[in-house]
Amino acid sequence: MSGLTFVDVCSGAGGLALGLERAGFEPRLLLDEDADSCRTLKANRPQWTVLQADLLDFDPGEHPKSYDVDLLSAGLPRVKSNATAARAETGDEERLLRAAVYLAHAVGPRALLIENVPALADSDRFRDFRDFAHAELQHLGYEFSWFILNAADFGVPQERKQGVLVAIKKQWFPSFRSPAPTVTKHVSVGEALVDSMRSRGWKDADRWAAQAVTVAPTLVGGSKNRGGADLGPSGTKRKWAKVGVNAHSLSNEIPGPEFVWAPDRGREGMVQLTVDQTAVLQSFPEDWEITGRKTARYRQIGHASPPPVGEALGRAIVRALHS
Repeated sequence: MSGLTFVDVCSGAGGLALGLERAGFEPRLLLDEDADSCRTLKANRPQWTVLQADLLDFDPGEHPKSYDVDLLSAGLPRVKSNATAARAETGDEERLLRAAVYLAHAVGPRALLIENVPALADSDRFRDFRDFAHAELQHLGYEFSWFILNAADFGVPQERKQGVLVAIKKQWFPSFRSPAPTVTKHVSVGEALVDSMRSRGWKDADRWAAQAVTVAPTLVGGSKNRGGADLGPSGTKRKWAKVGVNAHSLSNEIPGPEFVWAPDRGREGMVQLTVDQTAVLQSFPEDWEITGRKTARYRQIGHASPPPVGEALGRAIVRALHS
């Protein structure tokens, strides 16, 4: 163990927190406004202090254990693309970004980690937020780095790019290096799921896996205001169809011996994934319990930060803070 502590906000299903735990950090407090996510966290780590609350309403003065930690981490709800930026809830998501930076004033961590969409790190659309973060963090004595990581480079069987801000107090920042890839070959959908697909005796499992040679498209959890348990927008569904997966809904069970995989017949001949299989694609461990009903479980998984990415970021921050 590194002996370092952290507070994690907008914790969701715990992907980022689990990765940081693997890197040696001990959580003081985890916060999320979603009841299902809080139940997930408590089911897997009963010893963690989990608070159900909105980040915009969180007062660390009421929770003094959050003060003077080594790291404040935030896997915040994804800000929207340009196509959906006008939706009402987008403003809330951008306010959460600013709230995470403001929280550094009160919590006083040695390091801050914010993870979101890749555009956050380099798009003109988020220039105002980057300028805001620059001014606030520089005033507090931090130096910082913006960069983009692809989860596939860390063994996650998914094309999932993440925009990352790491800010560290000036005396430790010169030793920080953004994480280097941990794998030389990406793990394909077929490799990740073939054992699961075989588990009920599906005779076409190996044939399906042999052609599913790419990483999965980015999992999209959807919002509480719309959508059910499917694998994302139309463009993402077309990518899934190329590997013989019907992405229009999730199945309640893995295919059995009677299912015939015949993608030339369209959706009916394609295999469907289960919620548990999407957790594999997000690189959650098998024993990590995601609580709630089907759609709520998938939403937690789709919104999560893959634990291997959180671990790589955590190890990079540990090296800097121990320098």
